[in-house]
Amino acid sequence: MTSNKKDINNIFASAENTDFIDKISIYGAREHNLKNVNLQIPRDKFVVITGVSGSGKSSLAFDTVYAEGQRRYLECLSPNARQFIDMLKKPDVDRIEGLSPAISIEQKTISKHPRSTVGTVTEIYDYLRLLFAKIGTQYCTNCNIPVVENNINDIQKEILEKFTDKQIIIMAPLIRARKGHYKELFAKLLKEGYTKVRVDEKIIPIKDGMQLERYKIHNIELVIDRISPNQQSIFRLQNSLEIALKMGDETILIQVEGKDEILTYSTKYSCPKCGLAYDKLSPNNFSFNTRYGACEVCDGIGEVEEFDIDKLMPDKNLSIKDGGIITIGDNKNSYFHQQLLAFCDKHNIPIDVPVGKLSESQIDKVMNGDEDNEVVIMQKFGSKVSNYKQNYPGVITVMKQFLHNPPTNAAETYIRKFMTHRSCPSCNGERLKRSSLFVRIDNYSISDIAKLDIEHSYKLIVNLPKKLTVRQNEIAELILKEIRERLSFLKNVGLSYLSLSRSSKTLSGGEAQRIRLASQIGSQLVGITYILDEPSIGLHPHDNQLLINSLKELRDLGNTVLVVEHDKAMIEQSDYFIDVGPAAGVNGGEIVFAEEPEKLKKLSPKKYEHSCTAKYLMNQISIDVKAQKNEGNGQYLTLIGAKGNNLKNVNLEIPLGKFVCITGLSGSGKSSLINDTLYPILSKFFYQSLQTPLPYDSIQGLENIDKVIEIDQSPIGKTARSNPATYTGVFTPIREFYAMLPEAKIRGYKSNRFSFNVAGGRCEVCQGAGIKKIEMNFLPDVYVPCDTCDGKRYNDETLQVKYKSHSIADVLEMTIEQAVEVFSELPQVKRKLQILKEVGLGYIKLGQQSPTLSGGEAQRVKLATELSKRSTGKTLYLLDEPTTGLHFKDVKLLLNMLEELVKKGNTVVVIEHNLDVIKFADWIIDMGPLGGEKGGEIIAVGTPLDIANNPKSLTGKYLKDEILLVNK
Repeated sequence: MTSNKKDINNIFASAENTDFIDKISIYGAREHNLKNVNLQIPRDKFVVITGVSGSGKSSLAFDTVYAEGQRRYLECLSPNARQFIDMLKKPDVDRIEGLSPAISIEQKTISKHPRSTVGTVTEIYDYLRLLFAKIGTQYCTNCNIPVVENNINDIQKEILEKFTDKQIIIMAPLIRARKGHYKELFAKLLKEGYTKVRVDEKIIPIKDGMQLERYKIHNIELVIDRISPNQQSIFRLQNSLEIALKMGDETILIQVEGKDEILTYSTKYSCPKCGLAYDKLSPNNFSFNTRYGACEVCDGIGEVEEFDIDKLMPDKNLSIKDGGIITIGDNKNSYFHQQLLAFCDKHNIPIDVPVGKLSESQIDKVMNGDEDNEVVIMQKFGSKVSNYKQNYPGVITVMKQFLHNPPTNAAETYIRKFMTHRSCPSCNGERLKRSSLFVRIDNYSISDIAKLDIEHSYKLIVNLPKKLTVRQNEIAELILKEIRERLSFLKNVGLSYLSLSRSSKTLSGGEAQRIRLASQIGSQLVGITYILDEPSIGLHPHDNQLLINSLKELRDLGNTVLVVEHDKAMIEQSDYFIDVGPAAGVNGGEIVFAEEPEKLKKLSPKKYEHSCTAKYLMNQISIDVKAQKNEGNGQYLTLIGAKGNNLKNVNLEIPLGKFVCITGLSGSGKSSLINDTLYPILSKFFYQSLQTPLPYDSIQGLENIDKVIEIDQSPIGKTARSNPATYTGVFTPIREFYAMLPEAKIRGYKSNRFSFNVAGGRCEVCQGAGIKKIEMNFLPDVYVPCDTCDGKRYNDETLQVKYKSHSIADVLEMTIEQAVEVFSELPQVKRKLQILKEVGLGYIKLGQQSPTLSGGEAQRVKLATELSKRSTGKTLYLLDEPTTGLHFKDVKLLLNMLEELVKKGNTVVVIEHNLDVIKFADWIIDMGPLGGEKGGEIIAVGTPLDIANNPKSLTGKYLKDEILLVNK
């Protein structure tokens, strides 16, 4: 027995001494451009993986470590689910040891659905719904006073007054908006002698063994009596009401036979002044995703889609006769045009006067018609002329008819261009029914709290217990704790400027990622490998420390945190950093350096001579402040009185012919000012865009520029068919060149033979996509290479045409860098490819699917496309955080490209937090002082040195340290 005990102790001792538990060991990683990488990553540490763009960071972190963690998880599933695993690509790696379950937090927008908000994504809104259902006070929507309990005598008296001698149905609500089959409930009711129930608005008899669909949401009301209330039936009425109150938890429903309206009476909730009754509160009353809480007009969206008269009549100088209403034009032969002219003649609306000079009443009649709509239309058939009486419906009515039944998808898209989203007139954008908005806690409705920024809502929730009764505190204690903690996590990742009602579709990739990070911290999971993709995107240096602290908190819970990142502060504060390189694409894929940042200063420079990142950290390489600033052309573009979102009547003056940087804390109003106000104004002026800018007073200096180009981070395409080659236009001359090859001429191939979007040369099984979708029911759909063309997109005949041994499919598989060499003798192709390479995209493939490109990569593809065009010297370029996904080395390349645009006389306006870009700018416009309601002002303007010496500017504080560090 003693011997067995010693053996057991020896086993535990040996287990404790094994070293693989302390690290994740990777052997022979060859995914994408990784070159047989062997690596040991410390476990339960905060580890940063960095390197130049395209060096293989994501291949290591996501396509190897995370993919293997996901594969191992899938192996734990049932055999039914595992049948699909063979189709999932196993990472190209020999083995990985010490890997714990992996969770990926990537830069993907959470949801594009209009119902998704910050509150719903973080589940804070769910807790708020529960809080208001449990301790909220219902106020009367008519009298604005708290509702009170009624007694049965009051209810009986009101029913006698309202429904004397009318046939009514008295019902008791049993189930409200819940799933289940309720077989036992129906059996119990049948046993007690009840014969009918109202299920989902339909009265049906109760039968033996009756049950409902288990996974559908149901409403069930018990039919107590059918009665005509009067003095003769008063005792029967009283008895029925007593039974209904008992069965319906003090609530009665009354329906007049033949009518849909149902009145609610309760001994708990009704207005003491007007008598209006209210349902017992439940969390569903505050959900804008169910019919029990959603506003009836907007269906819980918070906004309605309407036709915009300004979009229908964009040129106010044109008359109706000359096509002032764009959707009608000046087609005088159309039937509706004749109706319109007859209607205008009848109502004395001039058709040869500019529409801008018509009165509001006249425009309203033209758009929506009038009570006196009858017009006489003259139709000529040969020599015969006939008059027909018609009703003029109005321009908008006709447009709505087309929208509800569009002849083609293109027609629907065209019509929707003339619509705009406005706040719902019923709920004022608050999404809920009026009765739900009249439930309050400390005089706040649930919508009031959701509209506050995180900073203010956190303070409100923290102070709320002081204003509640003892009983309310007992009920709300756990709910408030959950809300408080989740709001705190959002604050700690630098999102205090967001509100819970903010639509998730408006969030940037960085914001969405930090929200998921906050949710993961809140879940308190232990022993997980978290893999994040540049979480610092969109963060000002002032907020960055909060994010770093959150990542450390995640580590301290007992997790391994792997972060793909370029941020200098994050690398310096990590426990360990790994530099992948030395260059991009085929020239990368190696581990050039791996060490604890603290030990870097003690090392000899020879130890990290191949690590570009280490040299930047040690300030051996840096991006300097420009010795000579661009003077500009002395002209300005001035925006006056911008007041959208949190902007506080801002006056913006942009000096033209310079590199201008817009800076400020996250949520200070940079995007509202540039992307949502300035760009829509310019786009409308130059391109007649239908995009509506945020409110402003006026703009001056438009004559000083001739076009505006916004280069944002939105995808360059939404389908697998879209790729950098097609977007930049370089694929067209490549296809034309292939059609000129001798083999193609012998076969009679034209350039369209080499297109994967049309029939002829493409693989018809996958229709040129190269992939096929496999639906996996309860798991996400999986895309696998087409087994006919093996993912090459083309049929065998097309692939036999080759240039330098490369088929057209091989061209799409080339990296930009490889393609530059292959097509070096084709000037038109080489020029476009060379620019893509110069903006740091030499590592991406020509045929890489657009949805797989990061926001930063998509933006640089757009930038390269614009750089390949001829510049006029009077162009305004707008860029939003172009350094996303860029290493220090790539930032330097990007700045040189943008400087080249400025040297040609153009103006470049960049929204940026990266200090390397800010110190390189000719002119800085700093917004703040803080985010959200505390932002929305321009607090400093000037050169980088001016901003660095401005005590009001938080950006200046960090900029000063950066400039001093570089100079040192």
